[in-house]
Amino acid sequence: MSLTSQISPDSSFSTKMAGAGLPEAAIAVFRHHLARFLTGDTGTLGRDRIEPVGELTEITGSGPTGADLDLLARTVVVKLNGGLGTGMGLETAKSMIEVRPGASFLDLIARQILSLRQRTGSRIPLLLMNSFRTEKATTDALAVYRGLAVDGLPLGFLQHRVPKIRIEDRRPVTWDADPELEWCPPGHGDLYTALATSGTLDLLLERGFEFAFVSNSDNLGAVFDPDLLRHMVGSGAQFMMEVADRTPADRKGGHLCRLRDGRLALRESAQCPTDESDDFRDIHRHRYFNTNNIWLSLPALAALLERHCGFLPLDTIFNRKTVDPRDSTSPDVVQLESAMGAAISVFDRAIAVRVPRRRFSPVKNTDDLLGVRSDAFELTDDGRIVLAASRTAPPTISLDPDHFNHLDAFDRRFPAGPPSLVNCTSLRVDGDVTFGENVVVEGEVAIRGSKAPSRIPDGAVLRGEHRT
Repeated sequence: MSLTSQISPDSSFSTKMAGAGLPEAAIAVFRHHLARFLTGDTGTLGRDRIEPVGELTEITGSGPTGADLDLLARTVVVKLNGGLGTGMGLETAKSMIEVRPGASFLDLIARQILSLRQRTGSRIPLLLMNSFRTEKATTDALAVYRGLAVDGLPLGFLQHRVPKIRIEDRRPVTWDADPELEWCPPGHGDLYTALATSGTLDLLLERGFEFAFVSNSDNLGAVFDPDLLRHMVGSGAQFMMEVADRTPADRKGGHLCRLRDGRLALRESAQCPTDESDDFRDIHRHRYFNTNNIWLSLPALAALLERHCGFLPLDTIFNRKTVDPRDSTSPDVVQLESAMGAAISVFDRAIAVRVPRRRFSPVKNTDDLLGVRSDAFELTDDGRIVLAASRTAPPTISLDPDHFNHLDAFDRRFPAGPPSLVNCTSLRVDGDVTFGENVVVEGEVAIRGSKAPSRIPDGAVLRGEHRT
């Protein structure tokens, strides 16, 4: 008897999810991805299935002034807020990390929305898609912003969770030491099903909302822009993805491509065949990366969900992990995920537009955090983190993971704050190096620390290679 026939996608996994109270649509989408995994679908997009994307319409944006009030009155802003800062040694919502002194991601998101309302006179709602691990902390943090919730809409809705799959026998993992680790988020592609099962999509449609602008909570450059909304509506698109030019710093991230049948598609690193990594990282061949800023037609989404029994048939991403991400000796598991941007292949009328780099300022690790905390980025009055006016791309930063990966260790090595990076092209730090006050980094800099802990003196100006 084959493994696939021994373990039906409708058996132990469905029972586990139903027992946890997950809705049928969430179980159905997991069965969809599980069936691909059990039948050996690799989930890859190779050269034989895709081709590069050529020139795209460029929208530079005008900011929130001069907005079409009728369109604004029908639009909602959604932030994806399910991520934890585990990669930085935290167990709390990543959006709680301070970006600037006294201001976390959540603080700046709230300021963006309140500023947008003040400038336009429109009470645009804010919704956050939280995970089961970020919901309470997020709710508590935003309670200080009175008036943030409007029109009887909730400030958030809950992302689903799905079982981790034990690689050894392809069954749901059990982990008595911490049963919560038996579960994982299904990726931000869950947005569409979660909007529906939470009742949020129906509520928005009942209140007359037709459009949604969606972006990551750790991308503070992703502010609402009416030019983009007008372009989407004027083009007749049901789905619009913002993409930006890839730079050397983006080589490992996903990129936009076109399927052989003409549809646009998103290829993530996990979907690239192992022998095609050079092609994947070729930023001249595959010119655009997905900023994960998307614009949606809510009525079109509702129709698609109805057509596909409550979920969108997105590409499956297979992520191999250990059941306890902090313990490399714990059992190997697979997490089945999907990407929100993959819906560009599913909507009947989907487009991509090229946007300036300033609309992409994410923080995935402490390398990124150093950049956005530094003067290579600026904090605007309306709560955005954007590249400094003199820059066209962020500095490429590589900090020694043995000493900088975790946030507490990172902060200890920058006790006086980040160095000046406004004129820095790249910064690489090897070793246990602490930075003094008013350090300036210019051009391409590589710091080679000795075996013992070392310190960059106050006021140092670093160029080229520097040994401590």
